[in-house]
Amino acid sequence: TGTHVVEQLFGMSVNMDTLYTTWLTAIIVFIAVFAATRGRSLIPGGWQNVIEMVIEGLCSQFESNVGSNYRKVATVLLTLFLFIFTANQIGLLPTEHLTASPTNDVNTTLGLSIACSLITHFYFIKCKGVGHWLSHFFKPFPIFAVMNLIEEIAKPITLAMRLFGNILAGEILIIILLKLVPIWMPIPSVIWLAFSIFVGGVQAFIFTMLSMAYLANAVKEDEEES
Repeated sequence: TGTHVVEQLFGMSVNMDTLYTTWLTAIIVFIAVFAATRGRSLIPGGWQNVIEMVIEGLCSQFESNVGSNYRKVATVLLTLFLFIFTANQIGLLPTEHLTASPTNDVNTTLGLSIACSLITHFYFIKCKGVGHWLSHFFKPFPIFAVMNLIEEIAKPITLAMRLFGNILAGEILIIILLKLVPIWMPIPSVIWLAFSIFVGGVQAFIFTMLSMAYLANAVKEDEEES
């Protein structure tokens, strides 16, 4: 944890372990959602019930914060949450490289946050037009234009660093704990592992909610904003 297997591809340095675990995360999310939606029943049970509870709980948050247009961004936000939650859990196994979370690599978290930022601007233009999108940089007064631009740049950076720092620190602490605690004393390790699963879920939720707050300004109707 903290180091990466780097190879040169097309003249670029690529963290191969991050690439592998990113694809692994995507496959796990796809299989989990496919298993939950295959053979759906009116009375959900088992895995379908778990996925539906997560989706319904998140969608209620989206609706209460985004408003009537929440369905426009619900798919993006749900995908984001499921991916980050799964990615955060991959690094809980006490092995290096292969099972390190892709979110302990700042390239992944920065890529996710930049994608969220671009999607936000896309929906802003789609829902409110180019003119409204340009004018919001000059609010509440034109003198604030530079400050608003700095804020737009800072948003994805702070979003990425928050997730990266928390996940990397958690995985480093797991490795240290497993080296300090004797193998015949598994209880502290199990407790920390359970706590790390909880933290991974919380970090995925926070990232999704912050992304939702940015998207809310882009898709909310004008009367809802006022």
